[in-house]
Order: sequence, then C-alpha cells, then structure tokens
Amino acid sequence: MADEEPFDVVSEGLAEVHRQLLPLDGGEVAAYIPKLAQADPDDFGLALVSMDGHRYQAGSSDVRFSLQSVSKPFVYALALSELGLDEISRWVGIEPSGDAFNAISLEHGTGRPANPMINAGAIATTSLVPADTTVERFERILHTLSAFAGRQLDVDEEVYRSEAASGDRNRALAYLMHAAGSLRTDPADAAEVYFRQCSVRVDTVDLAVMAATLAAGGVNPVTGRRVVPEQVAIQVMSVMATCGMYDAAGDWLVRVGLPAKSGVSGGLAAASPARFGIACYSPPLDRTGSPVRAVAALRELSPRFGLHLMYRPAPGGATVTACSTVDKDSFGGHRTDEQRALLHREGHRIALVAAQGELDFLAAERLVHALGTVVPAVPGWVIVDFAEVTVVRRWAGGMVAAVLRKIAALGHRIALVGLPDDPARPDDPLTVEALSADVARHSGRTSALAWAEDALLAELTGSPAG
Repeated sequence: MADEEPFDVVSEGLAEVHRQLLPLDGGEVAAYIPKLAQADPDDFGLALVSMDGHRYQAGSSDVRFSLQSVSKPFVYALALSELGLDEISRWVGIEPSGDAFNAISLEHGTGRPANPMINAGAIATTSLVPADTTVERFERILHTLSAFAGRQLDVDEEVYRSEAASGDRNRALAYLMHAAGSLRTDPADAAEVYFRQCSVRVDTVDLAVMAATLAAGGVNPVTGRRVVPEQVAIQVMSVMATCGMYDAAGDWLVRVGLPAKSGVSGGLAAASPARFGIACYSPPLDRTGSPVRAVAALRELSPRFGLHLMYRPAPGGATVTACSTVDKDSFGGHRTDEQRALLHREGHRIALVAAQGELDFLAAERLVHALGTVVPAVPGWVIVDFAEVTVVRRWAGGMVAAVLRKIAALGHRIALVGLPDDPARPDDPLTVEALSADVARHSGRTSALAWAEDALLAELTGSPAG
C-alpha cells in the first residue's frame, strides 16, 4: 500500500500494469555472476515516489536485490559534487558508446572510457571519489547511496563474494585504463570498491526514492535532505537519458523518454524531472542487459500517463496577473478630486506589473515582455509585485534583474514588492541589494502604489501629497 493513502489510484494503476506484464516470460536471469543466477525469475516489483515523498508500490516491491549498474548514476553524482563536471570529464567522457555495458570502450590515445554508465566508465568514476583509502572511498559511496535512498543501506556479502570471484573482465578493464593513464588509482583497488558498490542492497521502493531524489533536483523528497546540488542532478539525468540504457539508449529515449538506468540484477530506475521517480525489479534480462518486464512496464506507462520528456507541458496559470498604469486603473489611496485628476492625466508615468507562481525562463520572458509594454516613455515609477511568486529560478531572476537595471538606467524609480529582507541565497541576482541601493522595497502593493503616487503628486504640485 502507499503510505495509507485512502484513495490510492496510483498503486492501483501500478498493480494493473503488474498484472498485465507478470505473465511475460522473455529474457534470462544473469548467470555470469553466480549469485545472481539464483534470483527468482517470477519476482516483479514496481514503485513510484512523488515529489511530495508519497510512495506507491505493487508486486514484489519488498524483495531486496543488489544495485549492480543502477549504482552508477548515483556514484557519478557523488564524484561530480566533489570535483565538478570539467574535472570528471578529463577522465570519463559523456558520450554514448553504442556498445554493451561491459565493452572495452576506451578513447583512442587517452584510454578515457566513453561514459560513466558503462562498466569501464563506472570503475573510473568510482576511483575518482576523493578518499585516502579504499575503505574510506567505499564508506563515502555507501553513505551517499543511503542518502539517496533515505535510509541506511547495506552490502549483500554473498553477492560481493560472487562479484569478486567472477570479476576478471572488470579487473581487466581497470588494468587497461591504468596502463593508458586514465585510471589514477591502483587497478585492483578500483575494481574492489566497484564490486562492493554494485553489491549494495535495496528494494524497489528504495530505488524509486533514489530516482525521485534526482528528479527533485537532488533533494530527497522523503527525508527533505539535499543530497547533491541541483546542477549535479541535471547533469546526471542528462547522461542517464543518452547513455543509461547502453546500446538500446536511443530506442529507449524515443519510446519511453525518461532518464533511466538498468542493472543486471533486474533493477531499473527512471526519473521524471520535477514529477516523480519510478523503479522496477524483475530478474530476467533482454540482450542488452535490461530487465524485460521493467522495460515493458515503462513502455506501457509512458504513453498512458504522458511521461515522455518531449511532451509539450500542459499550460499553467497566467504568469502576469496585473499589467497597467495608474491612469488606466484607480489603484486607490484617499485622494482629493484635484489629485485624482492629476493622477488620471499623468498616471501613465506609474506602471504596475505583478506575477505569480514559479518564475522560470518562460515565466520570466512573459514578465519582461509585460514590463516592456507599460514602462513609461519618460522617467517615472515602476512597481513589480512578486508577492504571489513561489519560486524564482536563478537564471530567471538574472533575466528580470538585467531588465530592471536597464529600466533604472533610463531614470525610472523602481519598487519591488514581496522580496524578503534576508534572501535565502545572498548571491541571488533578484534582490534589492544586488540591483541597486536606489531600488525601494515594499511589503505590499498598496504601500508601493501610495509611494509612487505621492512622489508623482509632489513633483506635479511642488508640495508633498497628503
């Protein structure tokens, strides 16, 4: 059940897909790692976690299994958080390889693996996690994987021993990279940490929480804890979209359209940015090493619920809720007949634009366009009301701030409504302090309008308005 939801149609939908696909019997359980060959081919779990941390599940969602390759994007996120994309990209590429997950896919002349989602790239990425010892490196990795899952994870020691006993190909990849100069640590140590990383144990709900944490911009929606910076989550999901499904990545992106990563134990995690994380578990694999039922489940769910990244989003509410000048609208204040006549005649010099909701690029463009239609032709007063704005994305704030600086440079006086006195981010471009000391700040629209009207009346009459 889903966190005791009284009207749980989401789990019902997952259960319907589970019933539909459970009879699907294609694929083979991975046998090259002996312990994985013991998995029950009838196990099939589905789970979804929303951006509010609500958890939904169906089937064998409580069966635990080792992460295997599904660990790769989350360890890549840790390395990116520590070293940044430019440094990581010196050692591991970000291009699709077009090869199988365990292929020898190294760049000619450098030995750099194609991307962090294939085994060679994952081994190199693991080795880049800063640590003084292999024990410390793995502890850092386990800590991060646990933070993504929202609970303390552990290692399936039997799987680890089986990995280590059958991992000569991965060791060979490590030695090849070391010989080419693209692996900075001892090859045996790098392979050892990678084997343990792949053996970390989760269930399907854990995996959905991990995917949802990426989808939520690096914040775990269950615990509320930030695990990685938002930009890192964006970079990781981008690589998952192009490389996460190996040599079937193109087909997956066209048919399903979600950043995803599969693993040979039967796990698959997919992230729908700003919407949810979803995970599947089913041991039988297709020829590319992805779980047959999990791939089928996402192919079924994607068109049913419009999950594809390329779908046009549904139109939201209007961004701009007010766009006018005082001569067109009576904005209030107790004024004499003479003052009202003056405001009616000269009120075009006071402009008001108000916005609501999330201020992203599209919303910022609408706000900027609205400002361009009402900013006075001669120096006047411009009021921008952010009281109903819920989130200001940094790049959107930068757009609006740049326009406000241009408006101020033309001689207009600006008042901003609804900005906090102590911004959560001191470097936010859309703050009074960052714009100009001459920009006024008001807690409400009425006081901002009274400020502008008083100033205009004082200029027109030569005496303070009152």
